[in-house]
Amino acid sequence: MFKDKPCLSLKVLGTRGSMAVTRRDQQIFGGNTSCYMVRAGDETVFLDAGSGILNAPVDFPRPPHILISHLHLDHVLGLGMYPRLATKGKETLIHVPAGPGEDPARLLGGVYSPPYWPVPLSAYGGTVHIRPLKFPLTIGDLLIEGVPGSHPGGNFIIKLSSRGRSIVYASDYEYEEHSFHRLTKMADGAGLVLLDGQYTAEELEQRRGFGHSSPELGLKLMEQCKIGRLWLVHHDPQRTDGQLLAREEEYSRKNVHFAREGEEILL
Repeated sequence: MFKDKPCLSLKVLGTRGSMAVTRRDQQIFGGNTSCYMVRAGDETVFLDAGSGILNAPVDFPRPPHILISHLHLDHVLGLGMYPRLATKGKETLIHVPAGPGEDPARLLGGVYSPPYWPVPLSAYGGTVHIRPLKFPLTIGDLLIEGVPGSHPGGNFIIKLSSRGRSIVYASDYEYEEHSFHRLTKMADGAGLVLLDGQYTAEELEQRRGFGHSSPELGLKLMEQCKIGRLWLVHHDPQRTDGQLLAREEEYSRKNVHFAREGEEILL
């Protein structure tokens, strides 16, 4: 009975890969690094916290959850300046990938502590809870699942499901047979898949092991499972709007979309 109404929304707050950029010829797709805001009813979940999180609101019906897929700098770049964390009376939960016996606050503190940052996030004026990222995770009506991806240092492919609708987030992902099998199982039946498409097929041949993909992997994924929409993310920091528009046109007949900062989709 829930399928008549949208129950999931996703807003792109930042979709640039590796490094934030500000050039005039990079404004259509945006220059902020990875951050996506998912809403389901009163619940809010952020997928990563790159500089794009500075585009996020501060007030929510319930405390938001920030899921960090991996701790590379471009995926946590915005946390230190996100105003909610410094606002007294505001509660925020940050879920950090941590191995057995590892302290997630200490891991995040590798970036957010002196001499790299003036104070730890736990010293901010708001109430900041730093927890280990564990799956499955239930937040309101949202079921959040995760499986290991394929990226230097490790990362997670994350799936959010609510009332028969689902979104899969597979940024910073490079093809590897076993992880691709996990990805297809996660993506099959999803209404939206966000997939790393940083490189062209030619560039990828020169960048094996960098932990990123090309649109061709998206086509392969669409051949092997049923997906409502495929959005390519983690755009190369050197790529201009003109180059991305040309690439998108090349794949447009195959229903492949290149994500743009600020756009929103309802499922």
